[in-house]
Amino acid sequence: MSYATARKTSADEIPVIDITPLRDGTDPLAVARALHAASTGLGFIYVQGHGIPDAVIDAARAAAYDFFHAEPALKETIRVSSSHRGWLGQGGAKMQDDAKPDLKESFIWGFQDAEGQTPDDHPLRGDNRWPAFQPGLETAAMTYFVQAHEVAHHLMRGFALGLDLDSDFFLKTADKPLSRASFVYYPPQDAAAGEDQFGVGPHTDFGVLTVLCQDNVGGLQVEDAKGEWIEAPPIPGTLLVNVADLLSRWTDGAYKSTPHRVVNASGRERMSLVLAFDPNPETLIDARGVFGPDHVPANDPITCGDYLSWRFGKAFAYRGKA
Repeated sequence: MSYATARKTSADEIPVIDITPLRDGTDPLAVARALHAASTGLGFIYVQGHGIPDAVIDAARAAAYDFFHAEPALKETIRVSSSHRGWLGQGGAKMQDDAKPDLKESFIWGFQDAEGQTPDDHPLRGDNRWPAFQPGLETAAMTYFVQAHEVAHHLMRGFALGLDLDSDFFLKTADKPLSRASFVYYPPQDAAAGEDQFGVGPHTDFGVLTVLCQDNVGGLQVEDAKGEWIEAPPIPGTLLVNVADLLSRWTDGAYKSTPHRVVNASGRERMSLVLAFDPNPETLIDARGVFGPDHVPANDPITCGDYLSWRFGKAFAYRGKA
């Protein structure tokens, strides 16, 4: 048996964009144009100049490994809640009804204020479940969350400018975001499991924008416009960003939410640091806000909160359980 394979990516298929001129205001429009072109293409972008210090990334990754290497009984103390917070064990998710469960494990947390409090205004929002056996995890995780969230805000301003909108268009209701972050652990994958077994199976991301910090192991594969799987290897010093389903819907399909999957054929552990950016639950996703009141969108308007509740209910077996 063997692994599902992908061809090597050519240099122009997934662009590398330095967002420093967007972050510091020296030339935001040039970056916005590049982001727009990439988002209407494959929808995946390597981001340089993101501003997250290496020390923050290293601390988050080290804390994540410490967590996943802990005894299962300890991880069970913070098993994932119905509000999607805590540890989701192997086999807890599958991206398609007829697929094998994913091999990955995840630790998931979300927005909390300076006092550690979380708004109680949506089923996918609840108290973060920090492990008592690893008291340093909260600091490492929340420091990374805040920094990655800032990157997402810069990118959302860039997307708005690229669409000839006010820079804050996508951030008008984002003070209490539904954003989630996760440490995602992929064990070495046995080729004997077959080509239909994945670390995470083919899927598109549910929300607005995904900000991914890969390690040096590789394994991420992206489906191009021709239906061919290509590699999205780690590039040192970059984050990999992709348009997700809600941003595609918000732009009436102009920005592409592209299927991707993970095949960890390295023989080593793999760790991803993931931020799924989403605005407040009441945010209305309506393409007429982007293209004008006379535009006829393919999908009816829906709130961010309602859309995510629907998508999570389909993908995660534990939903509705305590």
